[in-house]
Amino acid sequence: MTIQIQKRFLVRIPPDVRKELGLKEGDHLEARVEGGRLVLVPMKTLPADQAWFWTEEWQKGEREADEDIRLGRVIKCKSVNDLVRELER
Repeated sequence: MTIQIQKRFLVRIPPDVRKELGLKEGDHLEARVEGGRLVLVPMKTLPADQAWFWTEEWQKGEREADEDIRLGRVIKCKSVNDLVRELER
């Protein structure tokens, strides 16, 4: 499929492409050049006060926690008091 650059360098994303990618008016796209090609990648924005969750440091901890859960390296407590006793051991 071919699209044409309009005045002010505007381009129209065809409806079938918008539908396949779930794009809506107001969505953000990252634009980059790869191997001499223009690549547009849909981006999701998030509130600044939640950005910490997506830092590499936090995501590393998430991966470690997921691995601990997968391997059964967890304890289950029926109450907060049981948890405190377990932590004190």
